[in-house]
Amino acid sequence: MDAHWTSDSPETLETEALAAPLFELDGDESPDSTVDAWTGGLLAELYESGEFSGKANETLLIQRPEGVSARRLLLVGVGKRSSASADSARDMAGAAGRRLRGKGVSQLAVALLPGFDTGAQGQAIAEGLALSQYQPDTYMTKEKTDSVITKLLLIGDGSANAVENGLAVAEAQNFARELVNEPGNLLPPRILAERAMTLDQEPNLEVEVIKRKGLEDLGMGALLGVAQGSAEPPRLIIVRYRPEGEPTSDLHLGLVGKGVTFDTGGISIKPSADMDRMKNDMAGGAAVLGAMKAIASLKPSIAVTAIVPSVENMPSSNAQRPGDVVTTLSGKTVEILNTDAEGRLILADALTYAQQIGCNRLVDAATLTGAIVVALGYERAGLFANDDDWQSTLENAASGAGEKLWSMPLDDEYRAQLKSGIADIPNIGSRWGGASTAAAFLKEFADPTPWAHLDIAGVAWLEESKPAMPKGPSGFGVRLFVELAMNM
Repeated sequence: MDAHWTSDSPETLETEALAAPLFELDGDESPDSTVDAWTGGLLAELYESGEFSGKANETLLIQRPEGVSARRLLLVGVGKRSSASADSARDMAGAAGRRLRGKGVSQLAVALLPGFDTGAQGQAIAEGLALSQYQPDTYMTKEKTDSVITKLLLIGDGSANAVENGLAVAEAQNFARELVNEPGNLLPPRILAERAMTLDQEPNLEVEVIKRKGLEDLGMGALLGVAQGSAEPPRLIIVRYRPEGEPTSDLHLGLVGKGVTFDTGGISIKPSADMDRMKNDMAGGAAVLGAMKAIASLKPSIAVTAIVPSVENMPSSNAQRPGDVVTTLSGKTVEILNTDAEGRLILADALTYAQQIGCNRLVDAATLTGAIVVALGYERAGLFANDDDWQSTLENAASGAGEKLWSMPLDDEYRAQLKSGIADIPNIGSRWGGASTAAAFLKEFADPTPWAHLDIAGVAWLEESKPAMPKGPSGFGVRLFVELAMNM
């Protein structure tokens, strides 16, 4: 997408469509007089009749508006003025993009929300519009006639860098969404590794892929135990970013993403209903790979390494069994009580590896438990951390990125539920508090390094379309990780 600022008057812009953000009216507040003029005096009537109210992401399209040169005027609600933010601008642009997709619009001009930072809005609007144009229809063979927006005009005088950054982040998030949308037969671990290798072309990125023999030499028994039931070989994907010149900090951020390209549950097989969705069990891995793509463009001044342990979890005569014991890279032994709790096993080895190669701040992302969906639904990811300051850092990054987290408990009592009679730790606890006991298991392999775990099982896939995004993969985590790296 091409995006740039224009100082031309909105009234004189000859563009295919003009999007105007509008607030919900509060009390005796009058409709925006400028936009009212654009509509030829219709705006007050639209508010009064209820055809348009300004509620967040509401849209109303006016053809051949009287007061502007644009062929179409799109009114987009942003909600209450008191709660408006850069997130509102991102959602507004996304809602506009979804409303106009397939309507023969290739060029869109967008007016800014009054009273907010121009640069932040420019980045958010570029992100929102670019994200809105993604459609998960890769394998539909019918001719695709839906037109997409390829040119964005931002009305105002803002930073070109902000817009470029927004497009870079959105492109990275769409890259992650494309990976998650791939079916399991077309994206096994070896193909995911090949897709990751394309990041080697990005500036300041190096990609390494460790195959089965290398994993055996390292001693990654937990990862190999999960992989042994599949004919598809495992991979460990490492993507390294190093800033140019002398480092200004000794911080080394490790981003660890679960990369189970398909999860049947193994011998503890899942019910057949909705098992097709288990192609998205690598959404955490996709998010950290997408984040690295954007980080290469935005160039933070710290070292960042992404690590994606990738396997397929399948039942076979070679598959890991309940009751097996594996030895992790850390040397700790794990009793396998349920082979469907496989994500924490591959993450355990990856977290240990991250520390061995020098990462001194860790965050992992994983579609880890159904329990987090029960707790938080589809709106927020669960945040678990072993360090209060690091937890606050993650929360601040999430707020800046517009991705919602909710802090979850990780008390010692949850670790106490993990007891094995024959090994150091079992891979599951009791039925209750499953998201916290899963995090407690991971904490065993992260301490003492400051670490956070994001359980994204409820947010990695949109169960229904939203105004700014279609049903399907969300790419959750990409914006958060980029914001985190830039803040650090």
